Amino acid sequence: MTRGHCECGRVRFEFEGEIQDFSHCHCSQCRRLHGAAFATFAGVSRENFRYLSGETELKVYASSDHNDRVFCGHCGSNILVDARDEPEVHYLSMSTIAGEPALPRGYHAYVGSKASWYDINDELEQFDTDPPE
Repeated sequence: MTRGHCECGRVRFEFEGEIQDFSHCHCSQCRRLHGAAFATFAGVSRENFRYLSGETELKVYASSDHNDRVFCGHCGSNILVDARDEPEVHYLSMSTIAGEPALPRGYHAYVGSKASWYDINDELEQFDTDPPE
């Protein structure tokens, strides 16, 4: 069982099973919303995810025609992104996950719009937009 929480601790969650997808998104939206050069996400099964507390604190922002971003309405922590065309997965913000869960090999997405002031200095695969299926 892996657990996580927002900064203020009001929103708490857990999930069973492995992280299925591990990505660093460099799109301008993720950069603005996370206040960083990129946002890192862990794809987990919605079926094996549940909130332990704070579900009434959640706010949802429809950031595009395809994605809903869920955050704590009290502290503003980014909890997850739901891609409407992937109803079986939650993309949890790695910043909210406690401990050191096992991770699959990661990749960089949307490097075509990455911050000009940030250099990617690792060997992970890079995609200009979404990775191919």
